[in-house]
Amino acid sequence: MDKFLIYAIIKAESNFDETAVSSKEAKGLMQLMDNTAKYIIKTENITNSYTEESSIDSNKISEILLKPDINIKLGTKYISILINKYKSIELALVAYNAGSGNVDNWIEKGILKDDGANIEEVPYKETNNYVRKILRDYEIYKDLYENN
Repeated sequence: MDKFLIYAIIKAESNFDETAVSSKEAKGLMQLMDNTAKYIIKTENITNSYTEESSIDSNKISEILLKPDINIKLGTKYISILINKYKSIELALVAYNAGSGNVDNWIEKGILKDDGANIEEVPYKETNNYVRKILRDYEIYKDLYENN
């Protein structure tokens, strides 16, 4: 996974505030929802010192999502899953923000192309701006740090 893309997602999601909790209860650097984190832990069999088994209770998941290392690990895995599903960074970012169900629906209805070529047609203004911001910051991070 490209670390510069992850940096850009973290910048957009939490502005690098590891204690960030959104009004919708998304948590940590990559602003993960509890259910998304539980899904990733279970389906990817992720274990470590915080998650000794693939099923963890709600209190524990809220606690571990505020730990930067596990939040980044889970968020990176999640964006990786989305990129593999959509074969497009742009569509993966739309799904990360607006949900896979919406992306699947927009592709099915022809609102979005399945290759992400018309990403500017995302119906949600917030998501449209979110994707543009991440792609812009991603390019900036690559330009600044790729050869250093």
